[in-house]
Amino acid sequence: MSNVQLAVAILGMGLITYAIRLSLFLLPGRVVLPPWMLATLRYVPAAVLTAIIFPGLLMPDGTLDISLGNEHLLAGLAATVVAWRTRNVFLTVAVGMILLWLFQAYSPF
Repeated sequence: MSNVQLAVAILGMGLITYAIRLSLFLLPGRVVLPPWMLATLRYVPAAVLTAIIFPGLLMPDGTLDISLGNEHLLAGLAATVVAWRTRNVFLTVAVGMILLWLFQAYSPF
């Protein structure tokens, strides 16, 4: 692929991405979504976050690891408890990261 082709491909991808994102701002005034779709869209952030986080917790090395030796899973479970009890995002992330670092540094497994 030549430099010109690469530049055109990158520019094209950027324009398409920009157009998709821009459409979300321009269309809402003209398009009315049905109530069932609005209700369904409420679950998109949780579904996307789950799809990003769970593979990292359950497969840190690319294979399924549900054991006490999986530091990512242990830190994730602790962070889940903190999130459930406090509903504080900063505290949840801080506890999860600190525990992950501690588990990785001092893991007996």
